[in-house]
Amino acid sequence: MTVINPYLTFNGNCEEAFDYYRKIFGGEFTYIGRFSDMPEKQQINLSDEEKKHIMHVSLPISKETILMGSDAMPGYNEKCVPGTAVSLSITVRTKKEADRIYNLLGEGGEKVVPMGKTFWGAYYGLVEDKFGFNWMISSFKSD
Repeated sequence: MTVINPYLTFNGNCEEAFDYYRKIFGGEFTYIGRFSDMPEKQQINLSDEEKKHIMHVSLPISKETILMGSDAMPGYNEKCVPGTAVSLSITVRTKKEADRIYNLLGEGGEKVVPMGKTFWGAYYGLVEDKFGFNWMISSFKSD
């Protein structure tokens, strides 16, 4: 089964927003990580304050849906406009399916982050389609 979830990007107040959403929807975070949790070689240009910001947070809001988010990473997603910075996170069963979707969505768009293995264990890539929407594509299974 393929799953699509909303992914919200913030300008430094992701933690405050997700604490607010947790009060509304209930539940507990299944993951919360900060930029300081990244491998050190990827933290080179981050200030001590930026390292405290949220790299990724997941809040299940129903059996089928997980609200996810992060703070914008300096030098990476400057186009973040509060209230409009929504991406679609799609999780598929296989790397082959992830590659297929990534390549098709990238036609006429921009392949922002190439598909590859991440330090958090996913096979992941980010593509902006020709209509300007961001798609975060993941697979957690090897094939």
